[in-house]
Amino acid sequence: MIDIMAPEPALFSPAGEAAAALAEPGVIDRVRVLTWNVQHAAASRTCQKDVWLVTAHPHEVLVLTEVAAGESGELLARLLREFGYTVVLPGAGEDMYRVLLACRTGDLEVVTDTGVDVLPHRCVAARVTFPQAEIGVVGLYVPSRGPHHQRNVAKRAFQEAVTAALPGMSARLKVTGPVVITGDLNVVESGHEPRYAVFGQWEYDFYRSFAAAGFADAFRLCQPQGMDYSWFGRAGSDGRRNGYRIDHAFITAAHAQAVRGCRYLHSPRESGLSDHAAMTLTADL
Repeated sequence: MIDIMAPEPALFSPAGEAAAALAEPGVIDRVRVLTWNVQHAAASRTCQKDVWLVTAHPHEVLVLTEVAAGESGELLARLLREFGYTVVLPGAGEDMYRVLLACRTGDLEVVTDTGVDVLPHRCVAARVTFPQAEIGVVGLYVPSRGPHHQRNVAKRAFQEAVTAALPGMSARLKVTGPVVITGDLNVVESGHEPRYAVFGQWEYDFYRSFAAAGFADAFRLCQPQGMDYSWFGRAGSDGRRNGYRIDHAFITAAHAQAVRGCRYLHSPRESGLSDHAAMTLTADL
């Protein structure tokens, strides 16, 4: 079951007066969508993450991945509601993680029929209606490779379900504006530098399935060449850590001209709030 949790009066604010300091949203001509793997964390660090989300880089729409199934995930949602966000947070069943969507402006309507019936709490979709436009937002969190006795089983099954659903995703969301699909995909593009032998052809095919279904990589629209990384592996014997661009944002190719910016925000990773950088996408409405 997916619950839509509307904003509520702030009974407790970890940022003190930060919530009151946020400017009241008016009519906007651009929408900012932020995606971030928040990494499973203790409640104290969850409060710090909320403060960063709403004060350092306030966005109209948030897509948060690796949201814990337990107490810290519920706390994350509650604090966002206190800051004025409408929150969509599904139950995770027996899984450890889920996707959270939040919106500070506009009306948010959850879309339950995404076409993804494998781990559906890792594919959460909504229509977001603003006074002058509406957009669709889909948050994805692809499983990691998993334990050795089930290596890639959940990952491959979820990717195959998403690939099958992508061609009909825009029709399911029924919006007149762009559809943004974003989150931690746990895969890299086929031209990723450096190249890692651990990724198989089926994983590169998953990345390519977005283009085949009519979605453009927003980061590559803004930066056709060069690399940036959203996550780094463990340090090797030389102390260096390999970088991976595994968090992505796609937009309907028909709306590619609306993209005004797409980049990674490294401050939450560098400060230890998460092991992932956040990613921000700005598009005209």
